[in-house]
Amino acid sequence: MNIKILDSWLREFVITKAKPEELAEKFSLTSVSVERMEKYGDDFIYNIEVTTNRPDLMSIQGLAREASAILPEFGTDARLTLKDITKPTPKGNETIEIQNDPKLVNRICAAILEVKIGDSPKEIKDRLEASGIRSLNNLIDVTNYVMREIGHPCHVFDYDRLTTKKLIIRESRAGEEIVTLDGKRHRLSGGDIVADNGKGEIVDLLGVMGTANSVVTDKTRRILFFLDNNDQHRIRKTSMNLGIRSEAAVLNEKGVDPELAKKALLRGIELYENEARGKLISKIIDIYPNIPKERTVSVSEEKIKKIIGDVDLQKSEKILERLGFQTKIESGKISAIVPSFRLNDISIEEDLIEEIARVYGYFKINPVVPPVTNVPLFNLSKNPFYFETRVKNALKYWGFTEVYTYSMVSEELFEGLPRDGLKIANPLSEDLLYMRRTLVPSLLEVIKQNPSRDQIKVFELSNVYDKREGDLPKETQKLAGVIKGSTSFFHIKGIVEALFGDLGIKNVNFVKREDGGIGADVCIGKELVGDIEVLEENILDFELDFEKILKHVSLAKKYSPVAKYPPIVEDLETIIDNDFLTKEVIDEIKKIDPVIAEVVLLDQYENKRTFHIVYQDPNRNLSNEDASRIRGKIISMLKEKFGAFL
Repeated sequence: MNIKILDSWLREFVITKAKPEELAEKFSLTSVSVERMEKYGDDFIYNIEVTTNRPDLMSIQGLAREASAILPEFGTDARLTLKDITKPTPKGNETIEIQNDPKLVNRICAAILEVKIGDSPKEIKDRLEASGIRSLNNLIDVTNYVMREIGHPCHVFDYDRLTTKKLIIRESRAGEEIVTLDGKRHRLSGGDIVADNGKGEIVDLLGVMGTANSVVTDKTRRILFFLDNNDQHRIRKTSMNLGIRSEAAVLNEKGVDPELAKKALLRGIELYENEARGKLISKIIDIYPNIPKERTVSVSEEKIKKIIGDVDLQKSEKILERLGFQTKIESGKISAIVPSFRLNDISIEEDLIEEIARVYGYFKINPVVPPVTNVPLFNLSKNPFYFETRVKNALKYWGFTEVYTYSMVSEELFEGLPRDGLKIANPLSEDLLYMRRTLVPSLLEVIKQNPSRDQIKVFELSNVYDKREGDLPKETQKLAGVIKGSTSFFHIKGIVEALFGDLGIKNVNFVKREDGGIGADVCIGKELVGDIEVLEENILDFELDFEKILKHVSLAKKYSPVAKYPPIVEDLETIIDNDFLTKEVIDEIKKIDPVIAEVVLLDQYENKRTFHIVYQDPNRNLSNEDASRIRGKIISMLKEKFGAFL
């Protein structure tokens, strides 16, 4: 997540003499990453990257709190100045009925105001524009201004367009349609958080984007200022399904602190009073069913010093208090009550130590060289990661590209009956519905997405998932590859053979597939470990059970001395029925005589196969008569067992 802020705006909430360059440097050393700082008129603007676990820093006040905690560690005074906002007195008795669903929304704060629409003052416009937010009018600008300043998204309705004066918070039903305020029509898949006007008409897609039927217009005279703190997981799902990546949606899906909602509401009312001649004409509504539970995390001084070094409890306490924790020291431990804006990412003692360490300064921690010990011998044959790397490197050198695809696939790509698959309870989209049982469809999708490329060779080494009744799914690591282009079954078979050869596996057999498909089953001995498929004339694939393969790998090498006596080499071209596998024929030829050192298929065309045969005896020279005698046995065997002839 990235946020742009003005230096002058930040300094409204932190008093310090630190120069902008110093502030940017210290932020980057300890907290957020200031990717760029540049002059902006008489001001400076920071472009800051915030990690996804810190939505509390996606605001001016959140960053001001960080600055006030960090700068003192570098000898620079800094004081946080967050002023309280007085609760206004209503000057009217307008009402709206809000029916909330606590499973969907944690907190709702709202108020009705009379306003006058117009342009925002120059200062608000400039601050929003510098933050990358387009200024529209004072009613919309206030919502964006409050979101950037305090960190809680806001929304504004035209109160008079809410004719029923009722909002029912509910889940959307599959197939319902809305038109968002940007004029785009969307069909909802169900389970989205929406506001219904009581007549079945959706008037807001909560936490993501408002709808066109309730947005403010030039004729707006009364508004409903509305803040909703929602189930972050549902917001994420809705935003991704609909492709709406508004800043509010991106912030809400990270988990915004519900304690900010009331503060943001009061700040918004204050701005409307000042910038839109606003007048509060209702009571302030605050529906808060899901108050965060307090959490205390403790850590001992011994553990802090073991990890960080010489940082005592008193130093740790000062750092944590500046970060918003309430602390207490007793019995050699520091206990810290986690502030509401950090409940999503502070839960264990290591989290507390990390907070202390980053503010104290990682660069201050002295590196410690561990004591010298005898390094135990490492047995590569028992390390699956070594063989994963070995296989990936081999395929890379043979022209393959490794790809990473989703473990979840659509119903279209799922191979098998839906009842046999693991269906995701809350899928992000219809394309991510089932846990895959095979890698091949995902690789074929990669091929499909690259239609302009005539030659593609891709592979993936990853898990597949099989359903087990009453238990967690069975995860199996598979290796799969797909080739598109000028290729053949024998090409991909050769790749698989070479792969096994590199892993020291010798007893590899290719047998006809039991399902009758074009290709072959791959076996080690009699154990089935995968298959090769010919899908189309120019598309072939293989898929192997990597876990079964690992049981057979071997790095053992056997030395064979160079033969003293030269070989006799000859090629036999045979006519043989295509029903017989080449492997069967080669195995039978090798059984004829011990001096047959090597038999390989040299060439094949229609029903003709040429075998390259090497005769070699380690103890003597072979004569032409020896070769002739063995050749005769081979020819007789071929005719008898396979009906073949030269």
